[in-house]
Amino acid sequence: MPSVAVVLVRPQTEGNVGAIARVMMNFGLADLRIVSPECEIGLDARRRAMHADEILQNAKLYSSLDEAVSASDMIVGTSGVSTVNEKKFSRITITPRELADKIGGFEGTISILFGQEDFGLDKEAILKCDILVTIPTSEEYPIMNISHAASVIFYELFVQGAEIWRSESAEDMELAHLVGRFEHMLTASGYPKHKIRKTTVMFRRILGRAILSKWEYHTFMGTFKAAIRKIEKERE
Repeated sequence: MPSVAVVLVRPQTEGNVGAIARVMMNFGLADLRIVSPECEIGLDARRRAMHADEILQNAKLYSSLDEAVSASDMIVGTSGVSTVNEKKFSRITITPRELADKIGGFEGTISILFGQEDFGLDKEAILKCDILVTIPTSEEYPIMNISHAASVIFYELFVQGAEIWRSESAEDMELAHLVGRFEHMLTASGYPKHKIRKTTVMFRRILGRAILSKWEYHTFMGTFKAAIRKIEKERE
């Protein structure tokens, strides 16, 4: 199982912070990071944490999300809204079980982001995510309490638990280069300018779900490079 950091972005209720710490301990997690909390992390949080008080004491505080995830190899966001059929969203959601299946052989640090209790993660935070996770629930009352949602996600990761196989994955910087080369290829090919941004976002979304290996990354880079060269040569 990869190293998992739980990142709470501007939490509003200290009881929820404590409850998440308790759930983390239930499922063997210990790295809690809190970004710009809008509540105290005090007595109520410790009461809700029960025997996980040590996780609260060791929690790291950050003033920005960028700082909290700076050393992450993968960033996973959480959402109460499924985006599977919504073209306007920058990320397509997967379920906690699908997430667990995808990262079973991943080696590195994964940050799982939880947004504010009322509105969740903002668009800027979601754009930083490689994967977005949502929990299937009843349409009549779909939004879960943040600590309950965390318990479902942590459970699925815990069940996946054992390292199945080692996967050397492409890093964020490499994926950024790959996206840049894809966009370059679209531009060079004469792809309609007004469609380039949306198509590039779609490609970035696909990469987030795929978790490319180094070999796959280099194969794509070489393929796009060859296509760009051919297109530019034909225009000479």
